[in-house]
Amino acid sequence: MVSGEIHTITKDDADLIIKFIGDALEGSGCEGLIVGASGGIDSAVTAKLCADAVGPERVMNVFMPSAVTPSSDLDLTMSLSRLWGTRYECIGIQPAVDAFAGMLSLAADDRLGIGNISSRCRMTVLYNRARDMNYLVAGTSNRSECMMGYFTKFGDGASDILPIADLYKTQVRQIAKLIGVPRDIVEKVPTAGLWTGQTDESEMGITYNDLDIILNGINLGRSDTDMADRTGICIMRISEIRERVGRMRHKILPAMRPDVAFNGP
Repeated sequence: MVSGEIHTITKDDADLIIKFIGDALEGSGCEGLIVGASGGIDSAVTAKLCADAVGPERVMNVFMPSAVTPSSDLDLTMSLSRLWGTRYECIGIQPAVDAFAGMLSLAADDRLGIGNISSRCRMTVLYNRARDMNYLVAGTSNRSECMMGYFTKFGDGASDILPIADLYKTQVRQIAKLIGVPRDIVEKVPTAGLWTGQTDESEMGITYNDLDIILNGINLGRSDTDMADRTGICIMRISEIRERVGRMRHKILPAMRPDVAFNGP
């Protein structure tokens, strides 16, 4: 199997992202950065890059568990904050999730609906804290998630800056090792944590290693046949992924609006 031609992340790449974060904060007039901590690699990488960019004392990690959040994630996020010297807060969101689910009459087994509410409750918490502290919200979405639309619009997809949005998931793992994210985080099974037993790869039906080769091929203009040869994934599945990427573009673009100017005489 051909590995594909995805750029291997270097220290210079990490330094560029760190400079971007510092410049973005300086230009905003805000005083620090807030990151939603989940215990996963994306939030860990984002928090460490922010700490390296502006100093750990100006970074706030907020852990927002729901009823389905593993208790081990609390210990994990706390230990990372202690390791890096960042600020830390834990705010449970289950009462808010229950209130919204009740108001909207969601069925108890509507996992996606309740998961989306959970994600939007977390972003409400982050922006409330950001307002109080005059901080920017640093999003944790990576390029693989952005292209696949694998996030909740106005939930975990909402942010002021997106430090790792140009890194595929496999590249996030590379930069994590470069900047000193602990191995147990790097090797942890990726999950959005929206319901018990959920994992990214099982929900999408493909590994990130294969997905990133396909997404990179789409960006490079490769054919479905070429990508099938590189991954061993059937052409029909690759075509489905290409189609999904097209459908999900609305989640990462500004809201559509009529292409008319109403500023005439």
